Amino acid sequence: MRVINGVNNEQIGVMRLDEALRQARSMGLDLIEISPNAQPPVCRIVDFGKFRYDLAKQEKEKRHTAGKVKEVKFRVNIDEHDYLTKIRHAEEFLDKGNKVKIHLQFRGREMAHQELGMQVVKRVKEDLATMGHVDMEPKLVGKAIGMTLSPLPAAKRKRKFSKAGEVDVDNLPDDPEDGDDE
Repeated sequence: MRVINGVNNEQIGVMRLDEALRQARSMGLDLIEISPNAQPPVCRIVDFGKFRYDLAKQEKEKRHTAGKVKEVKFRVNIDEHDYLTKIRHAEEFLDKGNKVKIHLQFRGREMAHQELGMQVVKRVKEDLATMGHVDMEPKLVGKAIGMTLSPLPAAKRKRKFSKAGEVDVDNLPDDPEDGDDE
């Protein structure tokens, strides 16, 4: 069998099982078979506890990032700054590979103007088009509008709103009230 020193990943060489076990015991470590189907089989001399810990850590990391659904809530009369903050969070979730559920809740008399809510959700859909595609189109359910987005493949994603909190000026609608009093 081929033996690899797991501490510094250097190849020790091809040896018999009893020789490999003796060498592992002399180092105070364990002999673990890594690739049984290879010719010759590959074994590594490592601390078994640390090896199991590393495997569990890798497994947990894989499970952790796989397809969670994150929810971002909006209101009909959302302020521009709040809207941009929520869009940045949604972009971040999509960038990490999570699905995003957009939820717009109506309160009281807002139900009389459902078209305003639909406008907000359609704006969200357009702003996140470079990061994800719509799984479930905007739909009114009770007193809320719901929509689900899935991330695009990593190579096709393009953030419209930067990570540092800066917004691309080219993509914003013109605001007549800039605050410039000059």
